[in-house]
Amino acid sequence: MEIAILLFVIAGIFIVKSIMVVPQQNAWVKERLGKYAGTLTPGLNFLVPFIDKVAYKHSLKEIPLDVPSQVCITRDNTQLQVDGILYFQVTDPMRASYGSSNYIMAVTQLAQTSLRSVIGKLELDKTFEERDMINAQVVSAIDEAALNWGVKVLRYEIKDLTPPNEILRAMQAQITAEREKRALIAASEGRRQEQINIATGEREAFIARSEGEKQAAINNAQGEGAAILTVADATAQAIERIAAAIRQPGGEQAVQLKVAERAVDAFAKVAADSSTTLIVPGNMTEVSSLIASAMKMVQVGKGPN
Repeated sequence: MEIAILLFVIAGIFIVKSIMVVPQQNAWVKERLGKYAGTLTPGLNFLVPFIDKVAYKHSLKEIPLDVPSQVCITRDNTQLQVDGILYFQVTDPMRASYGSSNYIMAVTQLAQTSLRSVIGKLELDKTFEERDMINAQVVSAIDEAALNWGVKVLRYEIKDLTPPNEILRAMQAQITAEREKRALIAASEGRRQEQINIATGEREAFIARSEGEKQAAINNAQGEGAAILTVADATAQAIERIAAAIRQPGGEQAVQLKVAERAVDAFAKVAADSSTTLIVPGNMTEVSSLIASAMKMVQVGKGPN
């Protein structure tokens, strides 16, 4: 009875040792008598008891790894406190088991040295602007070496870039000065635009006034020209009527009478002026000769009928 129980216990131990259930997204490395004998995949697996053993267990999930903070020196000799986070994944369990004694430490150290190398090629201002480029170069440098460790580096992200306090104060002063400069430029641009607007308005107003004055002068000239034409037309019509009246029977006698009246009126006005010395012709027939001369001028004006 005791022998049967012992055999039953031994059989149970053999069964337990020979059956292995690997969880999803895991890979276990099997060794047989100290030598690599394969990788156990997720699910039910069988081992030879006391000959096979599980030497390494790896998770195939994406693993975030915090890279410790370190001091990096930029191209312009400025110290930066930099830390980041690395994301990697085991892709080859056999290499991850035998390629490095501690692939996590190896990836961490390589990330730090690659980061120092990349930042050492950049100036301080560029390190803040070129984070994506820094991350990409660190990933490229690590991924090339990590292939022998069975690890795939997915991405690297810089968490903080912290310069010394003196640099921070200088950068803050520079930012303040730059903002003040922009404010002064904006104010001067505003004043310049204001002066341009005022000058443009004055020019347009002057042009409008000159156009108005020009139009007013044109209107006045046209009015004066119309008035002159009207007067000339009226004078011409009056002369035509007088000429027509002279051609009528008795017209010449009427003209002689009118000329004689005008001559007498003229002598009367001169005589009425006490300050004027009046010289009366000795022969009054000269008056009649004056009237005759006027009539000859009228006859000349009439021309041949």
